[in-house]
Amino acid sequence: MLWPALRALSHGELTPDQLQWLLGAFKLEEVSRTEGPGAAKSVAHRSFTDDADTRLVLDLARTGDSGWVFTLFYAGQRPSAGVVEHHRAMFRNAIDRLGLTLIEIAPAATADEVLVAQPASPGMPESAVGAHWDLPQDDLDGLWPHLGLSKAAPREVKEVKLRELMAAPAWSAAPADLRRQAEEFLQGE
Repeated sequence: MLWPALRALSHGELTPDQLQWLLGAFKLEEVSRTEGPGAAKSVAHRSFTDDADTRLVLDLARTGDSGWVFTLFYAGQRPSAGVVEHHRAMFRNAIDRLGLTLIEIAPAATADEVLVAQPASPGMPESAVGAHWDLPQDDLDGLWPHLGLSKAAPREVKEVKLRELMAAPAWSAAPADLRRQAEEFLQGE
């Protein structure tokens, strides 16, 4: 089974020449991936192994008319942080060079890689958090997994996700101690 180690979502149009550059730069075969999540949207991929002999798959997929998904998958042992960071740099370089708009990179390493939900417009459904508090009561460390983050996530990523939560209607119902901890965290304490 393939698991995503790193995924970058971007948006924008690519010319045929830009697409060919991307396929060449990533050494992708213009053949759809047939296994793992999102295989139906795959347009090109390549399989290879890292220094630890972990099977990796680098994939390019489409989403909608102008969405592009760059994913590094692994089978077996998770690739090293160095391999993941190398591919993060590759993804970001390609997105910048091609003039695409970065939407999100998961897991995020910097604040600009975090997808932040826009506030609901009048008449539209509220955020997924909603108006009722149904998250941890005790401390901030227990909250990170509910925001899709590990305790080891970079501080700036945690700040973005925490600010997003604090803007949701449910935040007013969060326990006072948790709200205090969140404010202290954002103040750098």
